[in-house]
Amino acid sequence: MHRTPKTTIPSRRSLLRALGGGAVFGALAGCGVPAAYVAPGDRAGADTSARDKRLTWANWPLYIDTDDKNPNRRPTLEAFGKRTGIKVDYVEEINDNDEFFGKISPALLNHQSTGRDLIVISDWMCARFVRLGWVQEMDRARQPNVTKYLDPLLRSPAFDPGRAYSVPWQSGITGIAYNRRALGREIRQVSDLWAGDLKGRVTLLSGLDEAFALLMQGNGVDITRWTGDDFHSVCDQVEEQVRRGQIRRFTGNDYIKDLSNGDVLACQAYSGDVIQLQADDPDIEFVVPEEGAELWSESLMIPNLARHKANAERLIDYYYDPEVAAELAAWVNYVCPVPAARDVLASSDDPDTAALAEDPLIFPDAGMRRRLAIARDITSGERVEFARRWNAIVGL
Repeated sequence: MHRTPKTTIPSRRSLLRALGGGAVFGALAGCGVPAAYVAPGDRAGADTSARDKRLTWANWPLYIDTDDKNPNRRPTLEAFGKRTGIKVDYVEEINDNDEFFGKISPALLNHQSTGRDLIVISDWMCARFVRLGWVQEMDRARQPNVTKYLDPLLRSPAFDPGRAYSVPWQSGITGIAYNRRALGREIRQVSDLWAGDLKGRVTLLSGLDEAFALLMQGNGVDITRWTGDDFHSVCDQVEEQVRRGQIRRFTGNDYIKDLSNGDVLACQAYSGDVIQLQADDPDIEFVVPEEGAELWSESLMIPNLARHKANAERLIDYYYDPEVAAELAAWVNYVCPVPAARDVLASSDDPDTAALAEDPLIFPDAGMRRRLAIARDITSGERVEFARRWNAIVGL
């Protein structure tokens, strides 16, 4: 059965991103506000998990399985409660990374509990939390499934080597979507976006963190260790394409509408969105360019002073059981961080469910996996300069 995937990752346009978190907190520290960085020894609070069987989990909307007949029921989460006796207060309060950062940062800055034991944020924002020391290292002794089943491609991003502080919830690919029938040809490379027959019919993502990596890969750059020169080269190219009229506009998730109604023929896109589009229009294709594409995640983290850390770690490990991961993947339709879930889906008696095991946008095949990479994050020192230039190009 087709499930509606999450398509609510918005464009990140807030002031904090434009200025850069590091710059903001540097200024605050000079004005008598407590220093932002929290040392490892000051991050843990008294863990009441053993006597208090509950936890609070903040997540994005539409990012967990629900019952077909009752959207207020979440089958995998209910099963966790029955299995463990732990009650989960599940709050769909994250609509934008920077907005959520602004909501919980005052508590973390002042060494106070956020009231949340588990959060899900994009990896580029996870990098900021790790740098600030605002999240706790997880105890892998409590997480045998994570140790065994986490996708090797996701195990050691530059911002969190070994994933000590983060565990992917779901992943995705930033690649290129296009209407093959309307275009009349294939797109195989990033440079294909600049062809004459696409003039005025191309969109790029407006968010700096969402857009830059794929464009760098088109230049042959290793995005795990890109440089400032690589970034400015991309900006030069995009500025030229804007002058030529090649780029129709820069978008958030509204590229979906543009592609669906034919206003654009090709665009930067997220893999999970394209699965939904393909259900309505089989002419929509998603391509990982020959030069590669960015593999990203939205990851689970445990904030400082969380009162139910052990319970949170147990919940994370539960979702890395391949049976549970398969049930979740069948609903959200993003790249599953548990490759072993593929065999679970393939063995399903339901043909639609079994077919998901063969979808490369949920379980990338070997050829696609070789072309995927996790970009190193933009550091706080780089962000002010880079955001200023990028935002001027896209009109933010």
